[in-house]
Amino acid sequence: MTSAALEILGLGLGILGWVGVILACGLPMWQVSAFIDVNIVVYDSILALPAEVQAGRALTVIVALLGLVALMVTVVGAQCTNCIRPGKVKSRIVIAGGAIYILCGVLVLIPLCWFANIVISDFYDPTVPSSKKREMGAALYIGWAATALL
Repeated sequence: MTSAALEILGLGLGILGWVGVILACGLPMWQVSAFIDVNIVVYDSILALPAEVQAGRALTVIVALLGLVALMVTVVGAQCTNCIRPGKVKSRIVIAGGAIYILCGVLVLIPLCWFANIVISDFYDPTVPSSKKREMGAALYIGWAATALL
């Protein structure tokens, strides 16, 4: 009974982390303006975004899809389902699902930390004008929280 409760808890935390990754990917606030004046930049298409934004979003989409695979694998191997007979195979499937969740957590850190490094470097760069300085947005913090849950 205790192991089933721990499985359900782990599955719930994995789902919350997966939803957090999707939110971090979908939110437009990866960086916010540090300048008080209004300077909204509207991009005509996704392809007009800077390369680091495109790469970061692409990596988080891949992680979100991998998280969906982890969710399906974990549900198939859970004790509360009858997809597979109870035994060693079922426990190994749950372990594989957990390993995929851990892989998702590590992989989502790459674009988040890379983008945060770019934002911080540009913020403290004296050659960047004040109107172009950016701060880390809420999507980065949501992504880091999702990583902790995965």
